[in-house]
Amino acid sequence: MSGFIGSGADWDFDALRRAHDHCADIAFGELKLDIYPTQIEVITSEQMLDAYSSIRMPLMYRHWSFGKHFARDEAYYRHGLRSLAYEIVINSNPCLCYVMEENTLAMQTLVIAHAGFGHNHFFKNNNLFTQWTDAGSILDYMEFAKKYIAQCEDKYGEPAVERVLDAAHALMTHGVSRYPRRRAPDLHDEEARAVERRAEAERTFNDLWRTVPGRAAGANLPTVEAERKKRLGLPEENLLYFFEKKAPLLKPWQREILRIVRHVAQYFYPQKQTKVMNEGCATFTHYHIINRLHEQGHLSDGAMMELLASHTSVVFQPDFDDPRYSGMNPYAVGFGMMQDIVRICEAPTAEDRDWFPEIAGSGDGLAVLRDAWAGYRDESFIRQFLSPALIRKMKLFSVFDDGGPELVVKAIHNERGYRAVRAAMADMFDVVQHEPEIEIVDVDLIGDRCLMLQHRVHNGVMLEETETAMVMQHCADLWGYEVKLLETDATSDAVLKRHAASPRRS
Repeated sequence: MSGFIGSGADWDFDALRRAHDHCADIAFGELKLDIYPTQIEVITSEQMLDAYSSIRMPLMYRHWSFGKHFARDEAYYRHGLRSLAYEIVINSNPCLCYVMEENTLAMQTLVIAHAGFGHNHFFKNNNLFTQWTDAGSILDYMEFAKKYIAQCEDKYGEPAVERVLDAAHALMTHGVSRYPRRRAPDLHDEEARAVERRAEAERTFNDLWRTVPGRAAGANLPTVEAERKKRLGLPEENLLYFFEKKAPLLKPWQREILRIVRHVAQYFYPQKQTKVMNEGCATFTHYHIINRLHEQGHLSDGAMMELLASHTSVVFQPDFDDPRYSGMNPYAVGFGMMQDIVRICEAPTAEDRDWFPEIAGSGDGLAVLRDAWAGYRDESFIRQFLSPALIRKMKLFSVFDDGGPELVVKAIHNERGYRAVRAAMADMFDVVQHEPEIEIVDVDLIGDRCLMLQHRVHNGVMLEETETAMVMQHCADLWGYEVKLLETDATSDAVLKRHAASPRRS
């Protein structure tokens, strides 16, 4: 039976609405998804490029790096060296789903199923997103941020604002809180609170620096040091937070810019930890929906072939010796694991029952998936659910590479090998293991006010020299005094390397 969703390029908004409604029937009736209201906006390729350049946000303050990215991506796109995504989806309430006007109606249907329902459900229900992001007010906050930084540029000059933004962007990776201290801040009325913060800063003096004690003779130095660190909240992993609150020479408007960049960094932090799960959830959702649409006669055979071709390219995983191999495809891993979970729940083998006794044969794979989408991040999801059957299907194995001419196979397809492969795969997608562990550990309040940072080196992976020098310079410019960084071995605490930077005087 030929469906009303064909493979042609002609479509109108009524057709788009009908496609959305049919997707919704399956998403709510069969998959039992829980989503934010969806706002679909059709944009041009140039608008898509603009969204690319400003970290995929519909509202963003100005910065020279965004223009550079736009020029680069546009040149690649115009010369056919890079394609554009079919959609961009924003973790907001309502959930914004931007679709390309060049898409066919069939592709728009896929995009709605993938982003409007799959990503949308994940954003609303995953614990990392609910804990660390405020979907209801992020767009209002970004509008405030854009307006505030534009006002700063008018008042203090673009060069001065760009210096602060350059430093803040260099530290974005180290501008997030990785451990829950409190719920994500409510970003509503942030403009009014910013005014209050500036007024308070003008009325008071920084007590931390006004009450610096003298070095009394015979003072108990360990006690003094411990008290100083306690007052400063050290050690502190969130460098942007520390500079915003404690840097002695920053002006109120500079602190507010650091706060803005810090909130943006925190907003994106859950996405870094859930690439496999987020894309897997969206891909599983669109695959289920388009198959059901075709079975129900709403999707023509030609449209189905078009969408299956797109789906296949998305989940393609090149072999390790394929020239196209560049690592594990998160779409392939996430989609494969989620299909495998449904299989384990509905048609388990004896091996599945041994490895997954809690879910094997439960009969409701979709319920298990919804629980997993809510409660896990990539690392824990893989560590919990990657099965021996999928390891064999994807031909996964673990090797040891010490840089020599030969590779040592560390895990094969036996029970111990499966566990080793699963652990190695989980570590591969663990953001914490791939970002430097850097903390502010002390500051000499009495002497030269030098700020001390520490990088705990794991597995001998040191910081790259040139990039470290650039970031250290930004730290010193924000702090206003000398900054030192010690790279220490995580097991022995031996000092492996020292870095230092002094602030530039304008």
